[in-house]
Amino acid sequence: MTTKIILDCDPGHDDAVAMLLAHGNPEIELLGITTVGGNQTLEKVTHNAQVVATIAGIDVPIYAGVTRPLVRPVEVAEDIHGDTGMEIHNYELPEPTVQVQDTHAVDFIIDTIMSHEPGTVALVPTGALTNIALAVRKEPRIAERVKEVVLMGGGYHVGNWTAVAEFNIKIDPEAAHIVFNEKWPLTMVGLDLTHQALATPEIEKKFAALGTETGDFVVALFDAFRKNYQDAQGFDDPPVHDPCAVAYLIDREVFTTRKTPLDVELYGALTTGMTVADFRAPAPDDCTTQVAVDLDFDKFWNMVVDAVKRIG
Repeated sequence: MTTKIILDCDPGHDDAVAMLLAHGNPEIELLGITTVGGNQTLEKVTHNAQVVATIAGIDVPIYAGVTRPLVRPVEVAEDIHGDTGMEIHNYELPEPTVQVQDTHAVDFIIDTIMSHEPGTVALVPTGALTNIALAVRKEPRIAERVKEVVLMGGGYHVGNWTAVAEFNIKIDPEAAHIVFNEKWPLTMVGLDLTHQALATPEIEKKFAALGTETGDFVVALFDAFRKNYQDAQGFDDPPVHDPCAVAYLIDREVFTTRKTPLDVELYGALTTGMTVADFRAPAPDDCTTQVAVDLDFDKFWNMVVDAVKRIG
């Protein structure tokens, strides 16, 4: 039994790897890819999604979504992802042959969930949560029909865009607040977990050893990502955040979770965008949110390598 997902993303080096994992793993049925302004402008990240789909032969429709946050001005992560949103060196990116659909991403999300049996489609947002928030506001019934939401964003102890806030949440905290406070099952795969998913030189060699176009593309992604992370945040090796969310839907044992109430700070002078996890007591019975805690490093990377190998 495969898991049907919609991948809502803003490629982005790590979003590209999430696309490859979703496409290359037989446990996932990728229904569509939606894009949202985040790591770079909507135009750039949508183009990047088309490029990744062209390289990997991903034959699912791509839908462009929201250009900007609900309330706040646009912010992009140029220091991490470069001017194109997926800065890369020593690899010639092709002109995309995959087209973008005319339907808006928010409408695709709603139509897909409403046309499938309840509890059969999972949402996997790996960028700002603007598309997801607008979808559930436009059609509230999707909240009770979605199988679950597994998102990359936030952190219960760690921030990266500010001292306490993660980028995906910080750039549209109002959207995140909407998504976190719906009653669908929600797993936050935050920085506490994804900072364990480092693309070390040893991991990179496994992709290089595949000797395939897609494997070489991943190596080039990691090389550029490493340099940007070293310059911007002092990491020796880059944390590859976004495929962690996809991996959880393939194998629940790829990381451990802890059930806890979650919310998003909207008003703090120093803490806007902070994802607040309440660990003071056992979570109440009606709690629908949990956080990712500890990653099985080898299981995770073996899963990604296998997916890229299958793509060829």
